Amino acid sequence: MIYWEYVILCLVMGLITYYRGALDLWGSLFMVIMGLIIIFVAGFNWLLLILIFLILGLMSTKYKHQYKKEIGVYEGTRTAKNVISNGIIPFVMATFGYYDGLVGGFIGSVATATADTMASEVGVTQTPRLVTNLKKVAPGTDGGISILGTIAGILGAGSIGIFAYLLGIFPDPFVSLKISIIAGTVGCFMDSFLGAVLERRNYLNNEHVNLLATVTGAIIGIMLV
Repeated sequence: MIYWEYVILCLVMGLITYYRGALDLWGSLFMVIMGLIIIFVAGFNWLLLILIFLILGLMSTKYKHQYKKEIGVYEGTRTAKNVISNGIIPFVMATFGYYDGLVGGFIGSVATATADTMASEVGVTQTPRLVTNLKKVAPGTDGGISILGTIAGILGAGSIGIFAYLLGIFPDPFVSLKISIIAGTVGCFMDSFLGAVLERRNYLNNEHVNLLATVTGAIIGIMLV
């Protein structure tokens, strides 16, 4: 397969996410632009790992979507802000991934984004507790965590480590899995902590929290390589 075929595939993915309502127009455009740069700089397999995050996120979004609509927490279409806040750190890590340590940062940041998305989308169907004091809160409350959501997040993070090995991004399956689970889980809990402490007080918004969480996952991933 040559590069122009990758370009066509990337454009098709952008169209699919737009027409399926997963991303709005600007979100799809940003995804395509970042995807093309990753392809030419790091390689198609690096983009595939991000697409796996996207697919897992879409699947978890559809989980009990009717119930989530009924209680008013169904997100549906995401915007360019969501794409940038979740994707800019993996994008930077992939762009400079030829530095060995940043491979771990790439895996850690993607694992964090995956864990956070799956934990939020699956866990919201269960009564959560605030991460800072474990008191019960309403579904969708910033900083809320649940057992079901935590399990979903860890499984999502671990999936990224497995695929990172299968796609040839990281050579050691056990280290790849270690990076993804530890970095993804820590990053996911950082997201919850920031949500409880700062987002609930309107010091940060959701995009800021997502960005800081993926930064945390990237740093942990770099440290674990």
